[in-house]
Amino acid sequence: MSDSPGFTHFDEAGNARMVDVGGKNPTARLATAAGAITMSARCYEMVRQGTIAKGDVLGVARVAGIMAAKRVADLIPMAHPIAIDRATVDFGFNDAALSIEISATVGITGKTGVEMEALTAVSVAALTIYDMCKAVDKGMTIGDIRLLSKSGGKSGNYHR
Repeated sequence: MSDSPGFTHFDEAGNARMVDVGGKNPTARLATAAGAITMSARCYEMVRQGTIAKGDVLGVARVAGIMAAKRVADLIPMAHPIAIDRATVDFGFNDAALSIEISATVGITGKTGVEMEALTAVSVAALTIYDMCKAVDKGMTIGDIRLLSKSGGKSGNYHR
């Protein structure tokens, strides 16, 4: 394991590799990510009122985001398969922007961080909202997906 900061997913020859976390001690780790999906006024009101034909948009998106957090290693090639301790996905309505704000927090006591799990949860929750609402508005925009904070591990804490 290299102690230098930088791209740890490459060996000395530039080949992709999975980082060896075998020698690390498990620590409490937490990450929170956020993003948003912007939509038409009609679609936004339908989501708020629960009148989208496919059902409970935010309830389904919440479950999808949590499920995605548990499956990151199946999607991101160099991510370690981990057993997360907790995952939450929450939503807020931004009336001025006609957007649904999405946040996800993932926690673990383990040898690797959970930033990718939180970011993936937000991304899949947004994609699920899009899928459930596309009959009303195909012009929705998903964006501003970012890490808000992380704690634990060798690199310490980060707050945007």
